[in-house]
Amino acid sequence: MDNLLTAFPEKTEKERTKIANEMYHQLIDTFLETIKLISISKEELNKRFVCNYEVVNDLFASGQNVQLHGGHFFNWEYVNLAYCANLNYPFIGVYQPMSNKIMEKIMYKMRAKFGTHLIAVNNFNRGFIKLSRGRYVLTLGGDQNSSNMENSYWIPFFGKMAPFVTGPERMSVAKDTAIVFSTTYRIKRGYYRSELSLYTTQPKTLPKGEITIAFRNFLESQIQKRPSNYLWTHKRWKRPYDAEKYKENTLETI
Repeated sequence: MDNLLTAFPEKTEKERTKIANEMYHQLIDTFLETIKLISISKEELNKRFVCNYEVVNDLFASGQNVQLHGGHFFNWEYVNLAYCANLNYPFIGVYQPMSNKIMEKIMYKMRAKFGTHLIAVNNFNRGFIKLSRGRYVLTLGGDQNSSNMENSYWIPFFGKMAPFVTGPERMSVAKDTAIVFSTTYRIKRGYYRSELSLYTTQPKTLPKGEITIAFRNFLESQIQKRPSNYLWTHKRWKRPYDAEKYKENTLETI
């Protein structure tokens, strides 16, 4: 509720509570749908999840690899399977290992069922080196909380300063990958639509921070359209902003 108050101060408490309740319903559905995904076929998946995959597939002939930048939109497990099953590129996903070994084994098998190359977040550098030598689409959460505040980009997010991870931008420049922004939303229970939009094929030509700012703008616009489609339990304003301490990495101020 604190997150929603920060993002939507103009809404009434009743309106923000409605957004929270709708979000929790979608979160519960995500858990239930994940069980179905263990046995789902590609044909059934494609009935339930539609996307303009051609935005990425049309880039394949150019020889350029792709980074997908997305946020915590529902249902991310559908995204992993559907993108992998329908994109021409080998698909790389980054995941957080689970402490329960049985659940970890079940989730890993489900996520990899259509061929996703899974890299644990705590082993990303080593795991990505080998895969980056070939063709790939790498999907990254551009709204992940940064663990290093001094190495984050600080910009306003819904009018309040927030740290954004620098990795997606830095990696796209280093690897000269095309950048595609990704959003997904529910059409009805169990059915989703995903929309891909090409941002740039020339990341090396852009000024520092432009990619991150563009993603922030994209993220805000998608949340404004469908507030309950975002995981509001994910704390975007968890650490205070220190203008003097973080001035080198402050891209915009309020």
